[in-house]
Amino acid sequence: MRVLMLVATSVATDTRVLREAATLVADGHEVHIVGKSVPTDFSPPPGVTVSSVGTSSVFRAEGAESAGHRRLAPHLRLARWVLLPQHRNSAFGRWAQGAVADARARSFDVVHAHDFTALEAGATLAEHRGVPLVYDSHELWAGRPRQYRPTPVQDWRERRVEARLGARAAAVVTVGEGVADVLRRRYGWSHVVVVRNTFEAVEGGPPATPTAAVYAGRLAPYRELEVIAQASRTSPLPITLVGPSDPSWLARFEPGDTTVRSAVGVAEVTHLLQEAGIALVTHGDNFDNLRLALPNKAFQAVAAGVPVVATDVGELAALVREHGIGALYAPGDAAGLVRAIESVVADYPRWCAQVASARSALGWEVDAQRLREVYHRVA
Repeated sequence: MRVLMLVATSVATDTRVLREAATLVADGHEVHIVGKSVPTDFSPPPGVTVSSVGTSSVFRAEGAESAGHRRLAPHLRLARWVLLPQHRNSAFGRWAQGAVADARARSFDVVHAHDFTALEAGATLAEHRGVPLVYDSHELWAGRPRQYRPTPVQDWRERRVEARLGARAAAVVTVGEGVADVLRRRYGWSHVVVVRNTFEAVEGGPPATPTAAVYAGRLAPYRELEVIAQASRTSPLPITLVGPSDPSWLARFEPGDTTVRSAVGVAEVTHLLQEAGIALVTHGDNFDNLRLALPNKAFQAVAAGVPVVATDVGELAALVREHGIGALYAPGDAAGLVRAIESVVADYPRWCAQVASARSALGWEVDAQRLREVYHRVA
């Protein structure tokens, strides 16, 4: 089939979208992705084509610097907090309109809408062409962390839209059983399939003894980064934080003894993990979506053969316990984080052996097969 994917991200760093697209191409499908402000020098995987729709809003033109990149006075931070929902609605709305316009000139047999921001556009295109819709929910949209003022009316509307359009989809795909169970209970959906954010196993493995601990992910609120910074002062290993950042949060972040690095590619993250030996997989317990989350970085660590130190929260903790891939600590407990690192260091060969044993169960081939089965049914 000719698969049209819609995603309101730059695509270039969206490992889930690229992994799914490459898997479908390998299974004989054609895949075109409409992304948001895709870098001009981005090269998609073989067999995948990409087009880009710019993003702007009534508050900021395409390419203009975000207010979040500057250190703002308190009254301007308050204004940004108040107006951010309108900016996001405008930006995502304009992207969705552009994505529909881009796609109308293309041929496709199925629309694959990645996350709620693409759902309405995907449903519009699927209905117009009379083709199936696949809704790929990357998180529990209604339970995600918010960094702006409460929006109860908008939240209510979005749940109604998700319920209506998801029910019409030929399949709903999501990232973990926790999110899937909520979607089934909340909306009565029986067509939800779990395709986790797993990775293909890579060559190489952990060092003989760990030399550092690495957090590789977004540098932003609700990731326990303040706790990591506090723990870094007494940690037995140096700690590196690497990833794309929320500039307004990073400007106020006190890093302690951590080393903060900007984002790098997936292959370089894997190299950092295998060089360091321990992956930090951390998030808070503040929102439903965090309790249900199975972060990419947990699966990337397993693919690299590296044990994790993770927060004892929800689905993440259950995954770590079930497969014995690392040690846990209570969210907010910097001393507990240090003890968890010490426990992995003290018995490192055993932890590495357990990660190796879990690689097949927590690898992409399991989830790729689930995705292939979804498309076989849709076809």
